[in-house]
Formats: sequence, structure tokens, C-alpha cells
Amino acid sequence: MKLHLLQAALLVLIALFWAGSASGGAMDPVHFDSDAKAAQYRTLLHELRCTVCQNQSLADSNADLASDLRRQVFELVDDGATNAQVIDYMVARYGDFVLYRPPLRPSTYVLWLGPFGLLILGIFIWYQVSRGTEVREPQLTTSPEGRQRAGRLLRGEES
Repeated sequence: MKLHLLQAALLVLIALFWAGSASGGAMDPVHFDSDAKAAQYRTLLHELRCTVCQNQSLADSNADLASDLRRQVFELVDDGATNAQVIDYMVARYGDFVLYRPPLRPSTYVLWLGPFGLLILGIFIWYQVSRGTEVREPQLTTSPEGRQRAGRLLRGEES
């Protein structure tokens, strides 16, 4: 009985720590004079990447830099900038890395074509390995004297 209570208490404690460590996605509250600007702002936050939290959008990141970038996007959208103007502004300052879908250009070829190259390399290695692992019957090449000696050993005539 005590063991079950201890396990339950431990589970509750783990759940509390886990819930406390989860990011709440707390963004600074922003207010626009139109719903269109608010929608544009939300769209841009999901299209732009946090340069600190490399796998999070500006909408998902809690980093201080992400907060600054959200504020900058807010100011640009509030001033009437289009999506293209905001994206151009961010790319001019942070490079293509700030985009979740960077354009295909020589500097991003590895990013776009790298996964396909790795896939082709993996298929090639798999093919080479599987081709060389055929199951073959062993070929015994013994001399007649060797076979006669083996026969004597099996019959117990020789030790």
C-alpha cells in the first residue's frame, strides 16, 4: 500500500515538474487596429524562424531575441508593410536562415539537395552491402588422403 502511495506521489511530482518546464508560448500581447493586420502578423510569425532557437518559429520561441523580432515585425505590420517587405527586411538583417522555407539559390543548395544526396548515398551503400552478402554453399576442396583420414577419424580408427 505504501509503495502505491509513493509511486502516485512521485508521478504527481514528475507531472508538476514537467508541466512547469513546458513552454507556454507566452507572447507579448499585441493589438492591431484591424483583424487583417493581426492575421498578417500571425502568418509572418509562423514563416520566420527564431535565429537562436533554430527549430522554432518566432511564434513558438520564448527567447529574448525572438521577443525583439516579434516587436520589430509588429512595428512593420502596424506601419503598413506587406508580407514581402517584412520578409525582405528580416532577410537583409539575418540572412536566409531567418526563413523557414529559404529560396533555392547556390548558397542553399546543400540545404535543399542534401537530404536527397544522403538518400541516394544510403541506397547505394545498402545495394553494395546486400549484393556482397549472398549465401553460398561452402565448397570443400580436400584431397583424397584428407577424406580417407577423416573417415578413419569418424570410425575411431585414428586418434
